[in-house]
Amino acid sequence: MLKTSFVALSLIALSSLVNAQTPTTPLPATAPNAVGMSPQQLAYLDEAIEAEIARKQLPGAVVVVGRQGRVVWRKAYGRRALEPSPETMTTDTIFDLASLTKPVATATSVMLLVERGLVRLGDPVARYIPEFAAAGKQNITVEHLLVHRSGLIADNEVKDYEQGTAQAMLNIWKLAPLAEAGSRFIYSDVNFIVLAELVKRLTGKPLNEFAAENIFQRLGMNDTGFNPNAALKARIAPTEKRGGGKTVPSTGEKDASAERPERWMRGEVHDPRSYLLGGVAGHAGLFSTADDLAIYCQMLLNRGEYQGQRILSPLTVTRFTSARDSAGNGGGGNWRALGWDYYSSFSANRGDLLPIGSFGHTGFTGTGLWIDPASQTFIVFLSNRVHPRLDADLAKRADVGSLRGRVASIVAASIIEPPFATAAGNTPALSGATVGTNNSALRTPHPALDTLSTLNGIDVLVKENFASLKGKRIGLITNHTGRDREGNSTIDLLFKAPDVKLVALFSPEHGIRGALDQEKIGNSTDEKTSLPIYSLYGDTRKPAVQYLQGLDALVFDIQDVGARFYTYISTMGLALEACAQAKLKFIVLDRVNPINAEAVEGPIADNDKLSFIAFHPIPIRHGMTVGELAQMFNKDRNLNANLQVIGVQNWRRSAWLDETGLTWTNPSPNMRSLTQATLYPGVAILEFSNVSVGRGTNTPFELLGAPWLKERALAAALNAANLPGVRFIPVRFKPDASVHKGVECGGVNIMITDRQFFEPVLTGLELAAQLFKLHPKEFEIDKLARLLVSQKILAALKQGSDGRAAKQIYAAELEAFRVVRQKYLLY
Repeated sequence: MLKTSFVALSLIALSSLVNAQTPTTPLPATAPNAVGMSPQQLAYLDEAIEAEIARKQLPGAVVVVGRQGRVVWRKAYGRRALEPSPETMTTDTIFDLASLTKPVATATSVMLLVERGLVRLGDPVARYIPEFAAAGKQNITVEHLLVHRSGLIADNEVKDYEQGTAQAMLNIWKLAPLAEAGSRFIYSDVNFIVLAELVKRLTGKPLNEFAAENIFQRLGMNDTGFNPNAALKARIAPTEKRGGGKTVPSTGEKDASAERPERWMRGEVHDPRSYLLGGVAGHAGLFSTADDLAIYCQMLLNRGEYQGQRILSPLTVTRFTSARDSAGNGGGGNWRALGWDYYSSFSANRGDLLPIGSFGHTGFTGTGLWIDPASQTFIVFLSNRVHPRLDADLAKRADVGSLRGRVASIVAASIIEPPFATAAGNTPALSGATVGTNNSALRTPHPALDTLSTLNGIDVLVKENFASLKGKRIGLITNHTGRDREGNSTIDLLFKAPDVKLVALFSPEHGIRGALDQEKIGNSTDEKTSLPIYSLYGDTRKPAVQYLQGLDALVFDIQDVGARFYTYISTMGLALEACAQAKLKFIVLDRVNPINAEAVEGPIADNDKLSFIAFHPIPIRHGMTVGELAQMFNKDRNLNANLQVIGVQNWRRSAWLDETGLTWTNPSPNMRSLTQATLYPGVAILEFSNVSVGRGTNTPFELLGAPWLKERALAAALNAANLPGVRFIPVRFKPDASVHKGVECGGVNIMITDRQFFEPVLTGLELAAQLFKLHPKEFEIDKLARLLVSQKILAALKQGSDGRAAKQIYAAELEAFRVVRQKYLLY
């Protein structure tokens, strides 16, 4: 993958670059010792660079070093071109800067917009580009783009750019993030393509024009710009060949200009995406010389001014070049400034001696610069290491990464007189930092609730002496969870209730006793009462008309577990429909949501994919009681049923079952504890895939695994995701039922460490994301569709999104659901 990739803007063929008629005036030169540098030490540059040229790691280079406003080293090495004929490198050679475009053109332009009050760094990008909000990008800010914390993919496919700039931008708007905004560092060319579009939207000018007018021309950087004109061709360092339908060795991608003859890229941007965008993009496309870049570096060291031209204010430069942690997981991460590298896996060209507090950037073609405000020093290193070709064989690829770092160390070692202290106020505390960490420690733990007298609907009904059922012939939908606070079954209570005639029973999935785990359950007779039991999990899942005849009301009393795909709520919904059609009263004996009824999580079920395991367009963790859901179903589906909810008493929405004094009863054979119920909304997302979710073990939903799964790698990846309230332990287990029955599996034990902050759906999505990342061939991710019931979230996971990014995609629809949900809340 190209490091300095792919940006978007207009196909404008205007060359806003390079005015060949006005020569650049370089910074004044001086002897190294005049500014406190050792000429003997600097001489090591020759040896280091010439050795790498001899090793064919680059054809040549230009190096300019400056300190305290003077150039102390300005030298060309090797060849500018090797093919089709040799050319000697000269100090005025113009290079394709590749990703140096990001800070020098794009980020500097964005800072100018900030200065002019046209944008704020913390503003959502979608405020200015509404289309950008699609697919969960509404929370990405301008600063997220600048420091590569947007969560966007590094480079979307080249084919996304082949239909022109307008379509290329539409394709970017459709991209889903791979990670939640602000949570993770992903170096992304897409970020800067979007920033270039932001410049265009806010100024009415494409990036090339805006940067030329406001930065390069004002500084006298006359050899700097996009799309150099033909008069400069002789001074431009070539890169690779393009055209003729061949692949470019450095990318391995089919060349986009097959219709044109094969030619050397000389003044034509090397980056394929920038090329398809007309050579003007936020991530690549800028051309310049070492002398021009020296002027730019000195402008920053002068705190925004050069030879009477103020480009940025001093405070802007401070903000522009100060670091923040881009890793999203605390200190020691990828520290970036706004468009600049600072202290990360990409900052090898800082070398080993320049202090933290300095900053810079590199470009894929072999370019780089580094600036140290503490010592008032800059280093410009320009090469065309991709010429004549960058071999597709990684082992043979030309590499100047080490050389750039060694050049920086040679220069740093040559500084022998002050200033050279660490730049005050510009160095982050890299050890023990907590920037971007989980903020659970700052949140107030949920207090223990004194709700030991909580009453479910059946308890209230008993307390009221069955007043709502007096004189009625009733049917009862229930199972073994239908019990009062003292453990008496609802069947027995209603069968013996005075002036109440219980005439029929209806059973859901798992049967009237909750002990069956099979595809179909037939009708039967209750042994104790001799009442008929009509199965709602057999040939029909909706009460048949003949079974409702002669009834005055149908009563529902089953314990739900708070998840959309737990089918008891679907049984209730279908029964409500049947009662509406039969003009029969429907009474819900409400029950507490055992995993609390405050938390709401997950994507909303797609309307066109509703089924028995997704009865209504609600999120996976709905945060409602069965009575509240019945009200929602009745109103939203226009059923107009005669519905009565006998509510819970002495309960708060935030309470978990173990805070109510109520007894836990396994609601189904594999739901054996409150812990498993808490995990269920997330882990069960994977239940129809080819991984075991612990069925056939003593701890279903607390385990996940498969024979092909690498347990240590999965546990490490999941723990590195730093999900709230949960940790993962690598294990091996052998289920004796269900998926992978009798086969040893590698997997993870899922351990909830703090249920108040634990997010089961986020955890389930992260499990899916990491399984797909680690085992893309083995993991049958498409089978998640059955319980996920969200095509866009499945597509995002397949595109590489992690759990937090997926969460961001459905955030808006979840918030809309919260508003609708509020209308039906009873407590």
